[in-house]
Amino acid sequence: MKLTLSALTLAAVFATSAQAQGLAYPATRKVDQTDTYHGTAVADPYRWLEDDNSAETKAWVAAQNEVTDKYLAAMPQRLPTRRIYTELYNFERFGIPFSEGGRYFWSRNDGLQQQNVIYTAKSLQDKPVVALDPNLLSKDGTVALSGLVPSRDGKLLAYGTAGAGSDWQTWKVRDLATGQDLADRLEWVKFSNAAWTADGKGFFYARYDAPKEGEKLTGANYFQKLYYHRLGTAQAEDVLVVENRDDKEWGFGAEVSDDGRLLLINVWKSAGSKNGLLVLPLPKGAFAGGKPQPVTLDFDAQYTPVAAVGGKLIVKTDKGAPRGKLVAIDLKHPAPAGWKTLVAEGPDAMTGASAVGGRFLLSYLHDAATLVRVHAPDGKALSEVKLPGVGTASGFGGRWSDKETFFSYTSLTNPAEIYRYDVKTGEASSFKQPKTAFNPDDYETRREFVTSKDGTRFPIFIAAKKGLKLDGSNPTLLYGYGGFDIAITPAYNVTAATWLKMGGVYVLASIRGGGEYGSAWHEAGTKLRKQNVFDDFIAAGEWLVKNKVASPATLAINGGSNGGLLVGAVTNQRPDLFAAAVPQVGVMDMLRYQRFTIGWAWATDYGTSDDPAMFKALYAYSPLHNIKSGTRYPAVLVTTGDHDDRVVPAHSFKYAATLQAADTGPAPKLIRIETNAGHGAGKPTSKIIEERSDILAFIAHTMGLEVK
Repeated sequence: MKLTLSALTLAAVFATSAQAQGLAYPATRKVDQTDTYHGTAVADPYRWLEDDNSAETKAWVAAQNEVTDKYLAAMPQRLPTRRIYTELYNFERFGIPFSEGGRYFWSRNDGLQQQNVIYTAKSLQDKPVVALDPNLLSKDGTVALSGLVPSRDGKLLAYGTAGAGSDWQTWKVRDLATGQDLADRLEWVKFSNAAWTADGKGFFYARYDAPKEGEKLTGANYFQKLYYHRLGTAQAEDVLVVENRDDKEWGFGAEVSDDGRLLLINVWKSAGSKNGLLVLPLPKGAFAGGKPQPVTLDFDAQYTPVAAVGGKLIVKTDKGAPRGKLVAIDLKHPAPAGWKTLVAEGPDAMTGASAVGGRFLLSYLHDAATLVRVHAPDGKALSEVKLPGVGTASGFGGRWSDKETFFSYTSLTNPAEIYRYDVKTGEASSFKQPKTAFNPDDYETRREFVTSKDGTRFPIFIAAKKGLKLDGSNPTLLYGYGGFDIAITPAYNVTAATWLKMGGVYVLASIRGGGEYGSAWHEAGTKLRKQNVFDDFIAAGEWLVKNKVASPATLAINGGSNGGLLVGAVTNQRPDLFAAAVPQVGVMDMLRYQRFTIGWAWATDYGTSDDPAMFKALYAYSPLHNIKSGTRYPAVLVTTGDHDDRVVPAHSFKYAATLQAADTGPAPKLIRIETNAGHGAGKPTSKIIEERSDILAFIAHTMGLEVK
């Protein structure tokens, strides 16, 4: 139901103020804690909330949840929104298939299963059987699959699991013939996959040292090492392949070349996209020790190995090419001066590259929508993969000798459909097409361009019911991220679909800091240039108001993690532009973020308060430190998980406590804390539905939107 603008405005004000006036936020104890940064004293009265395991913090969490639960339960929009969300979530979904050892593997969810199930079959025509069902690993569905790698002969399956949304993984090995796990068990694994040697005797993986009793994995002892695990041996016997005690920011990703003769080691440093690259020969497809040799350790650009073909290493890089290019490296003479360009930089950002069927399949973003181009071994352009429309395609994995590959295609209003692609003929055929209660024919997506404060132009994608009337009364949800070289492209998600079915407009903003236009676009939203990200998002909101898609009374913003930082910063800077703001698992304390778990790795995007110039910039936009008491704020719902070990919940705890203590008007300032939950990855279906439907119901309630 759509209300008129005046009625909607009045309804929103009445709805938020009426309930907010009855809100009594839990009292949050303040402490006398002040830190001095480069001569500037900064108070941190809620420092004690950083200890999320203390009894006092747990009591605070329970008290906050009691207030939030009461508020949410009283909203008439809550139950009908959850019903719509559940209905739209309940459809059969498939992952992108891949093949190994004469077997196909893919994931499937029948609709409301807590975790996706892994299936395998020897041909696409055979009836698939279950290879691994993560739903059997825990009673509440909180144990999730974090990685899956079959051995080259397709007989064994190395798989990682993580519990309660944590980044920490445990790796095991399953015999696919018996369905039983072997005795192998690997702990203290984080941010790692597995790479089998061609002989099937073991695999490479990265892990951290186990902490001593009472010790926390931070600072000096928090660094990654690459190991080789030989099947049937204890983890303590794993062979160290590479570490760097002189630079503990190094982390490692490993893969084995198609011919099994080369280990390719991606050396990542912090969360930046610039990396190093090492290689190690694997004689006869086996690990025989040795010291990996560098292809490059300059950390001056991105170097992504694509294939090892004919004695040449094919690498996707943005070295001297901000939008990306493909180069061939002779490993006998790996000096950069001898690198040969196979595919030069073009006008679009190269976001992915694979080598399948004797061809290079290169993925590009053209104004944040996917294009896929096919190139010959010598780099010559051959064709384009025909995609259904303006959206997002992903996949295209496989080996140089494969005849086929698979990919998914999705848009804001079309669920991901899986396609099989014949590399030789260039024909794409549908493999799995989802059936959902959401009818995409009722909606349309258009791409518009917004001009930011400094004149930079960027795209936004607007999804709405066909025939949308532009009078400013449309309840509109604007989503953004803007960081870490991550491209935000149009893709179907149930949150957007539910909002559309509720009568709203869903908008995706492809702003600076992401990877939509290459490395220069990313860097334009980092460190001292981070304000560009906020300016872009504000410009997107202003464009929606100016063009009468929405009004400040009908516009809400949402984002998670780095996107939570975005929402928090923009809410402080333009509280008058939005009716509601929902920052999820956000990075809110920009002065101390680097002190927690993996936070130090984000310095490539943010910089740290240890640097005087960066302190000034961070202090100027840090969501926690820029809440404006005496200014009317929109309704705010903060969400986090009490077990989040990536963006620790202290960020959201301290931000919510500060927001509640400030004089920011009658609209509610609530925090929803999911217990026994982490950053979001692997979250069970039931928890996803509850949390995200609550977010949409909160926004609808704020705007006075009736939901049936």
